[in-house]
Amino acid sequence: MKSILLRWRILTAAPHRVMFLAGAVQALAAIAWWLHALMRPAEASAGLSVAAVWIHAFLMIYAFFPFFIFGFLFTTYPNWMSAPKVTAPVYVSTFCLMSAGTILFYAGTIWGMVLLAGGASLLAVGWLVALSSLARLWARTPHPDKRHPAVTTFALGAGWLGLLAYIGGLVTGHAGALAFALTAGIWFCLVPVFLTVSHRMIPFFSSCVLENYTVWRPYGLLWAALGLAALHGCLSLAGLAAWRWVADAPLAAIALTLSAAWGLRRAFQVRLLAVLHVSFLWLGLACLLYAASSLIVLLNGGGRDALGFAPLHALAIGYFAGMVIAMASRVTLGHSGRPLMADGTTWVLFWGLQAVVALRLAPDIAAVFGHSLSRLYPVAALAWLACFVPWFAKYAPIYLRTRADGRPG
Repeated sequence: MKSILLRWRILTAAPHRVMFLAGAVQALAAIAWWLHALMRPAEASAGLSVAAVWIHAFLMIYAFFPFFIFGFLFTTYPNWMSAPKVTAPVYVSTFCLMSAGTILFYAGTIWGMVLLAGGASLLAVGWLVALSSLARLWARTPHPDKRHPAVTTFALGAGWLGLLAYIGGLVTGHAGALAFALTAGIWFCLVPVFLTVSHRMIPFFSSCVLENYTVWRPYGLLWAALGLAALHGCLSLAGLAAWRWVADAPLAAIALTLSAAWGLRRAFQVRLLAVLHVSFLWLGLACLLYAASSLIVLLNGGGRDALGFAPLHALAIGYFAGMVIAMASRVTLGHSGRPLMADGTTWVLFWGLQAVVALRLAPDIAAVFGHSLSRLYPVAALAWLACFVPWFAKYAPIYLRTRADGRPG
């Protein structure tokens, strides 16, 4: 019992510990469930009135990335705004509520819709606890520059509304509510959060390790990119897939411009920096795929997205998941008193994730040319697990150990 209490005190000593641990577990559990659904589709959907793909979407958008997002922002908001630290009751209750909601949601995939909706609702309560705390820090802290936390706070608010829409879609069976939840979660929440954090942190981290590096953080391009992301979301909701290129093409241009200006080539001097830059590159590449898919639909006079889910997975795996590995590894090392170095294991696992992107994109792109590579879907899921299982084994135990330098936190 004493050992358990000691581990709990260590785990709850800092917000990133509990939230990142939950996110690391979800990196395995969410894809393990999806692999099961791919291999046994009838069994995975038995007793559910919602398709397995909507379960997969929820687990990734609302019950995987947000654990890392809240763990990161609980840690960085006080630094960004010279604000008081987030207190343990806030981040521990967030962790408990969101974790319990996620577990209940998994139970609902076996025992029915009531548990699905109940789990999502409990997760929404935890999300609101976290959002309220971050919003109070942003609103009450007198700091001259609160632009980055303002964007992330409002984006997480949009994500919470998307989560409510998902719950409503589960309860009513309304497909439109589920579609709104998917679009809002990605384009009104995750893209703005990841883009804003990238805008804040990539130039900063680059300046810390690269000689003669000039920090370039153009806010005009950030506002334009955020507006274009919102436009993409609105066009999707309006059913105007053929015109999404209007948003996607300039967003790709902005992202690729930032990638080059922030020093993608020079970043390879330091592995821990390179993984951030390579992950950000996927934002531009994903938007190029979105633009190409939209233009093909336009030229064909309508129809479904020409490239299927390839652009979505370039964004979600290449950018979002890549940034999770990059940023979570960095924060874990730095806040545990360990050297800020991506060792060989982390480096190989990150490039393994790039292979996961290729495996997941290949079937949808091949379909354009009349070829079927659907057998690669479970292979991609297995490859994801092959990357994240070793990552979990390497980093998760750190959250249960005291800092290597003896400092608190």
